[in-house]
Amino acid sequence: MNDPRPLVIHVVYSFDVGGLENGIVNLINRMPADSFRHMIVALTACVPSFCQRITRRDVEFLSLHKGEGHGIKLYPRLFRLFRQHRPAIVHTRNLAALEAAVPAWLAGVPVRIHGEHGWDSSDPDGESRKYQTLRRIYSPFVSGYVALSKRIESYLSGKVGIAAGRIRRICNGVDAERFVPTARRQPIDGSPFNDPGLYVFGAVGRLQAVKDHATLIRGFAAFLEQQPSARYRARLIVVGGGPLRGELEALVRERGLDSLVWLAGERADIPAINAGLDVFVLPSRAEGISNTLLEAMASGLPVIATDVGGNGELVVPGQTGRLVPAVDPASMGAVMAELFDNRELGLRMGQAGRERVLAQFSLDAMVGAYLALYRDKAGLQASDGMRAAPSGNALR
Repeated sequence: MNDPRPLVIHVVYSFDVGGLENGIVNLINRMPADSFRHMIVALTACVPSFCQRITRRDVEFLSLHKGEGHGIKLYPRLFRLFRQHRPAIVHTRNLAALEAAVPAWLAGVPVRIHGEHGWDSSDPDGESRKYQTLRRIYSPFVSGYVALSKRIESYLSGKVGIAAGRIRRICNGVDAERFVPTARRQPIDGSPFNDPGLYVFGAVGRLQAVKDHATLIRGFAAFLEQQPSARYRARLIVVGGGPLRGELEALVRERGLDSLVWLAGERADIPAINAGLDVFVLPSRAEGISNTLLEAMASGLPVIATDVGGNGELVVPGQTGRLVPAVDPASMGAVMAELFDNRELGLRMGQAGRERVLAQFSLDAMVGAYLALYRDKAGLQASDGMRAAPSGNALR
């Protein structure tokens, strides 16, 4: 029997650990099951362990195993896929998946949405004329755009030339029932830094260039050089897997931090990780609206983040945390020292961050905004077998 629910096919470069991918997980898991069906297509691979984070049993995953270079060789396969499944919506995300809008258009998919979540380390500020031109070339094949921050929205309209009426800004949301503050720092399974007398900084993110954990490690070293006595209490945990682990391990050894830094690898228990930290640090060179930053704020942690992408839309300097320049270990180390020396300031920032998330970045608001977008673009009403979307301010 045919399923009457409209199908949304989400196209990504890869479906693996990452903020963009985690946003899709949250969206699908929280969207009412009677509204839309979902399918995830990765141009490279859907990693089985990450796919398990989708709790709905009716979601199909497909890996296309794309090689290097342009994906035009995949066009025939994507065309056949879209013709076979006849989705109501194809939703591509970021430049690496944008090219899938062409076979979707050729296959007659009525709605082709493209989401811009942030820029890569090779173009951290969106200044590349080449990438602007590529986005402009593909724009006729896109029905509408989603920008995850004000800065990306301005980029699409100003640098790429997309009409403002074709763009909706939908910020990421965080599950504030899953990420909650704790009265005191909690032990982390397997951590060497569970002594309650320690003060623990932490970061969560894939170990790749754009996340720039090298600057975090150098900043931590700079902090300890300023305050040698802090070596007795200050510790750093970096959570995440990725291609740069070997380089980061070498940097830790080079700086003499072997006993003070724990590279914890990939973990699925991020709420428990946050509960075991005193301060969360995001050292990225580029960001959209960071899920990990929102999760840390929801967990009641003070945050130190680089002033890139959408970070400035999340962090209120002096109230919920501090913003520092990207690739600036000295500035990062100075702020780490400030919070280490003033625990009460960190506690006040963490409380204010939690309140900010509850007021402006709820998961229900995000899901409601996407439901409204999908319905609007597909010409559907809430009465067409779908619940009304929850209201919120995630949608401009």
